[in-house]
Amino acid sequence: MNKLFLYNSLTRKKQEFKPIKKGAVGLYTCGPTVYNYAHIGNLRSYIFEDILKRVLLYNGYKVKHVINITDVGHLTGDMDMGEDKLEVGAKREGKSARAIAEFYTNAFKKDIKKLNILEPDVWCKATDYIKEQIDLIKALEKKGYTYKTSDGIYYDTAKFKNYNKLSHLPLEKLKEGARVEKNLEKKNPTDFALWKFSPKIPLTPFDKGGKIVKRQQEWPSPWGVGFPGWHIECSAMSLAILKDQLDIHCGGIDHINVHHTNEIAQSEAATGKKFFNFWLHNAFLNIAGGKKMAKSEENFLTLENALIKKGINPLAFRFAALGTHYRKPMEYSEEGIRAAGNGLKHLGNQMRDLTPALSLARRGSINADFKKKFLEAINDDLNMPQALAVAQEVLKSKLADKEKLAAVLDFDKVLGLNLASALKEKKLPAQVEKLAEARQAARNKKDFSKSDKLRKKIEKLGYLVEDTKDGQRVIKNNCRIVISSVSEKSL
Repeated sequence: MNKLFLYNSLTRKKQEFKPIKKGAVGLYTCGPTVYNYAHIGNLRSYIFEDILKRVLLYNGYKVKHVINITDVGHLTGDMDMGEDKLEVGAKREGKSARAIAEFYTNAFKKDIKKLNILEPDVWCKATDYIKEQIDLIKALEKKGYTYKTSDGIYYDTAKFKNYNKLSHLPLEKLKEGARVEKNLEKKNPTDFALWKFSPKIPLTPFDKGGKIVKRQQEWPSPWGVGFPGWHIECSAMSLAILKDQLDIHCGGIDHINVHHTNEIAQSEAATGKKFFNFWLHNAFLNIAGGKKMAKSEENFLTLENALIKKGINPLAFRFAALGTHYRKPMEYSEEGIRAAGNGLKHLGNQMRDLTPALSLARRGSINADFKKKFLEAINDDLNMPQALAVAQEVLKSKLADKEKLAAVLDFDKVLGLNLASALKEKKLPAQVEKLAEARQAARNKKDFSKSDKLRKKIEKLGYLVEDTKDGQRVIKNNCRIVISSVSEKSL
């Protein structure tokens, strides 16, 4: 295996990645809370995690990738205050919480497909793991980490040593942040809910029809009818699915101080074992003024309204994300994304210029020196801007066309730009194809007079002929798309 170095938020430094099991990686990435569409800030996280997964695969690891679906328990306030986001979504649209979850889960899956993000090996819904969550709370209760309030069962953070080991913030600062949402029954401001009781008084007294509004999702438990806290869900699911393969846990930097800190505290208290060796976090996507994009700020843009409706290829956003290191804030503007789209088109054109060598490239070898450079870039904490630079270096090099194609198509296993699709040829009209084949046959016989006459006939039909070292190429006039190519070996 090549040496792979990743920045570990837990240690605050780049470390050589070594999996628990040789050749295999357990990867857990925090998934969406499915009460609304994912915004492009969310989607930046999933692009980063997809790059990580592709880099692991490119290095020869077998990856077990888990993404959770939060379909209950994530309240409008991250510190256990407010309403359940799924219940809010259900009231907003007049549907059941389950219907809301199913609709936005499917919307999320469509979004990641448009961004060429590989699906996980396991999708897991919080509502399918209620038993595992209750069992984990029982283990914490048995060890004395829990206490009861009027609204739920809470975790006592004062009993967990080094509660701030992921955030690296002084405990007082974490407490100060937690005091934003007051709960007078908490022993400590940083304590968090493991299980919330269904409210005895309806969340909203009356709906539009005048009927009492009741909570839709609730389950019986040893402590009372209710629903799980947001943090316990990820702990229970990752422990149940990955078991002893807790290698890498990912998410946005906004998860560090609360969600991931609480996951570590409850999981390590319950099991007595380390909870994930590596923690990777991506920086925010900012809009004008450097403000974080968030649903709570009502400034979020979806893939549909930010790109697709404006005729921008979603992969332009992926290309833009590759151009900024995942640990640096990414600035969003429509102008910037359009520029990225132009960059992606240029890359596609560079690839199409090499199209006659495509069939040979798939059987050809990859230049070892450039492969080494590419590996050095991606294995240096996923340095994708440098990886893109290596791809450009290949395309501008003196390598044979087939070697250029072989290398860049190989690199695209990590870049995920679907460059092979840019090379797909459209079939020539039968008349043009017949003339092109006749012209190539004439050139093979060095009958250049006949070859020139056939070229002119092809041009009158609206096509151009380019002669390359790999044979002739026929393209639609005034169009960069390659229609077909005929090499000497094909005749």
